[in-house]
This record gives sequence, C-alpha cells and structure tokens, in this order.
Amino acid sequence: MPGSRTPHAGPSPETKSSATRRAGWRWRMAQVLERRWWKRYLGNKSPGEYRTWKRRYWLDLLAPHRHALLLDEPQRLLDAGCGPAGINLALDGHNVTALDPLLDRYSVELPAFAALQVPGVAYISAPLEGYRHPQQVDGACCLNAINHVDDLDAALDALTAAVRPGGWLLLGVDAHRSPLLRALFRALPGDALHPHQHSAMEYRRFLEARGWQIEDQRCLKPGRIFDYVLFRARRQG
Repeated sequence: MPGSRTPHAGPSPETKSSATRRAGWRWRMAQVLERRWWKRYLGNKSPGEYRTWKRRYWLDLLAPHRHALLLDEPQRLLDAGCGPAGINLALDGHNVTALDPLLDRYSVELPAFAALQVPGVAYISAPLEGYRHPQQVDGACCLNAINHVDDLDAALDALTAAVRPGGWLLLGVDAHRSPLLRALFRALPGDALHPHQHSAMEYRRFLEARGWQIEDQRCLKPGRIFDYVLFRARRQG
C-alpha cells in the first residue's frame, strides 16, 4: 500500500513549543511497541468477532455526534491514524481514506489484518505529518493517534489542511489529569506508547490556534493518570 508524502512547510510559530516538537527516539520506540502490542492483543482473537465488537464500539462513539456531523449523508472522510481496526469500520456509505504509518507492517505481521479491512476504503501507509489529501475532506477522525505521532505540530497542521473550511474533526486523545505527572512523563519515558504528553486544555488550545471551534468536549473514560477525551470541532475560515 504505497503512501503519499510531500514536504511540509513547518508548524506556525504561534503554536510551536518545546513540548510539541519532534519526538525523535521516543517516537521510534513507540512505533516498535505499538506493533508488539497489536501482535499480542490480536494474537488469540477471532478476526470476525473482533471486527464485530470493534465496529459496535465505533458506532457507539459516533452516536451522540451523528446529527451534528450529518453522518447520514455521504461525505469524503479521513480516518487519520487508523491502526488495524479504525473507525472506518463504522463509516458505511462514505468515501473514506484510512491513513497510518504502520499499515504496511500490519499487513505482514498481523494475520487478522486482512479480515479487518473494509472494501472501498483507500488504505494509505504514511505518516500524518507529511500527508496531503488530493481533495479536502468534509470531516476527519483522529482517535487514539495524535499523541503517537513524531512531530505533533506538523501532524496537527496536516490534519487541519486536510479538512475543508466548515468541515469537522473528531479528535480523541489520552489527556493528563495532573500537571506534576505530565511534567514527569515528559522528562522520563513513563508512557512509552505515547511520545507526546499534554492536558485536555493544551489539546484544546492547539486546535483553537489552528482555527478550530470546539463544539463539544467530553471525557469518555476517566482514569487515574489520563482521561480519554473526545473533542468535536468545526474548522473556521
């Protein structure tokens, strides 16, 4: 599955900070650990049963937003950081592109991967940071992915550029609850799967600085260290 990569102009100065620069070795380590995690997780599962369960999970996540996102009408959509079983499983009737830098690896290393692909979805193995969609999409989903990227600024810029003005975004991310633990995890690899460590307020600011209006923010899964937070946003301009 060939990827599409083009040069990136770089993050805007007002949104760039030392905390959101390239993750470097942390990202490379996280990519290895991500592949190992999926091998273990899917190793003893029935692909058919897992696909059914995962599709239901995504449908439940989308349910409160279907009306606001006009999901009953055909749209061009991007599943950014889709992994082997992304939300494209639940986007029937739409023109969907699914993007992930590890798709080529998954196709070789995960026997279940072929059974999890959706007919008609365009799967592209490429990092979000360098991706340019040939035509802007009506909406994008980036779930459990944005804090896995190498360059967070470039990834957020690319995600914004991919969506037409007036289009929508669903961004789901593990967000730190404690400023102390956030600082500790930035200094030490306490959370090796996620190269970027931020709070929900920081992710909100990153989006707003790029012209996104937050329409809905909710905690889907509270935790002791992280809350899993879902943002629904509309691109302005």
